[in-house]
Amino acid sequence: EGMALPQRILFPPEEIYMDWQQRQRPGAGLCNLGSTCYINVILQCLTYTPPLANYLLSRDHSQLCDRQGFCMMCIMEAHVRKVLRSSASVIWPRAVVRDLKFIGEEFEPDMAGDAYEFLRCALEAMQRACLSGSSNVDISSQTTTIIHQIFGGFLKSRVTCLRCQAVSDSYKAFLHVLLDIKAPSSLTTALEDFVTSKNLDGKYCLKCSKCEKKVTASKRVTVHRVPKVFTVCLERAADHTGKKISKIVEYPEYLDLRPYMSDTAGEPLLYSLYALVVHSGDTCLDGHFFCYTKASNGLWYKMDDESVDNCGIHAVLRQQAYLLFYAR
Repeated sequence: EGMALPQRILFPPEEIYMDWQQRQRPGAGLCNLGSTCYINVILQCLTYTPPLANYLLSRDHSQLCDRQGFCMMCIMEAHVRKVLRSSASVIWPRAVVRDLKFIGEEFEPDMAGDAYEFLRCALEAMQRACLSGSSNVDISSQTTTIIHQIFGGFLKSRVTCLRCQAVSDSYKAFLHVLLDIKAPSSLTTALEDFVTSKNLDGKYCLKCSKCEKKVTASKRVTVHRVPKVFTVCLERAADHTGKKISKIVEYPEYLDLRPYMSDTAGEPLLYSLYALVVHSGDTCLDGHFFCYTKASNGLWYKMDDESVDNCGIHAVLRQQAYLLFYAR
């Protein structure tokens, strides 16, 4: 409805396995190569994303890849294999740091960066790698890569003219959602705020195609199609000065996305928390990143650069979370 069908399916969805294909102890910690904790946490969270790890461990990508030079999928495949398969307790993520400028122009090997920005750029670089062998792919088909099939969903934006009640819908693919936490004290209230109608007036007035003039309208964004992995950033930057919102925002181990859907009727859409990133520091411009991930053995670990330590779910749920990863 209102969304164009893809002309080709670039990766068969039935080949995505949400459960670990092999169970084992957690893999290696990652050496901090200067100011690279923001990179390490994202590499660890992606490594413990079961459908992505299953695919990368199968080596399906590299066997078919004919890309010359930088390929983020090949780099991630080699990295995940090294972390999960080698007997080393610490590995150096040199290849990622070496090719940092290809992942995102704003990153410098010896400068601190933001974990959410790195996640955004890493997913986009992996998406580009998945599209590199396919020319003239229509927009809808671009959302059928392995990356979009795992992390991607669709948002629906409904604008209603408050003068004549005319309605217009638009759809947008997403790989992650950024939530405002200035007021909310829990993930569920932040999601409720996200899907609550907002009035567009004053300088935000839109032109109504029926009234043919600028009018006050209401806009409501809902999750239209859910992703297999739901990735959320709790926006901790209070403003552009780097001031940080340091409060604890509660988040559940199990999350039902059904109440935030365009269609709220139907079975619950249950997700399970499997990784989160924490930023420690007084401002957003300095400090340190570490993460918690659930390994294939079903146990939680705190991963702080080189160290990988067993921990319980109670410690996991008490953090000042910055990024949250939920799997369907």
